[in-house]
Amino acid sequence: MSIQKATMKTKLKKNDPVIVVRGNRKDKGKVGKILRIIPDKQRLVVEKVRVIKEYVRANPQKNIQGGIVDREGSIPLSSVLYYCKECEQGVRIGYKITEVDESQGKETKNGKGKKSTVLAKPFKQRICKKCGVVLD
Repeated sequence: MSIQKATMKTKLKKNDPVIVVRGNRKDKGKVGKILRIIPDKQRLVVEKVRVIKEYVRANPQKNIQGGIVDREGSIPLSSVLYYCKECEQGVRIGYKITEVDESQGKETKNGKGKKSTVLAKPFKQRICKKCGVVLD
């Protein structure tokens, strides 16, 4: 029997501003943008959060100079909240489905010369659950 690990669906995207709400004492309360999301492990990499030292070996073929390099480590997805600039705090994200009027539909011609109205599809927008501001 193979055991599959469930991946958590996230409402966060790359380059979203987030605030760290749990974790290391020096990282708690920091605001940064998401650099990378790792869905398999349910983790993400945030700018200037969990900075670790990496010892890099010199490789002249790839023009890599050896030494100690600072880079960001990954943190759990559940440790961050979206940072709303209007509320100036971490908030949850909700969705608002915008309905499109029939008057905004396009008229197209079929191959038979008849005109038909094509309705535009409704689309989802991410909103702040506290103040209701559209985030995208």
